[in-house]
Amino acid sequence: MNKSQLIDAMAKEAGLTKTDAKKALDAFVKVTGETLKKGDKIALVGFGSFAVAKKPGRTGRNPRTGAVIKIAAKNAVKFKAGAELNAQVK
Repeated sequence: MNKSQLIDAMAKEAGLTKTDAKKALDAFVKVTGETLKKGDKIALVGFGSFAVAKKPGRTGRNPRTGAVIKIAAKNAVKFKAGAELNAQVK
């Protein structure tokens, strides 16, 4: 499912216009990104939680040349599905 299909499904399920559903989805993505950027966690009971994981820097190898390269430390978003969401998938 891509973004436009998700917007269509949200609009139909919630009885919203597609424009309102798009605004809601865009707002969710924006607020989630801003919250995670501050280092906070988002927990939606039944759905899941979003958090930031700090990945340390490390050394790796260029597979083409075999040269050692340094991979910088970074922050990555992680998502852990909640019990209710997992139950729907099974």
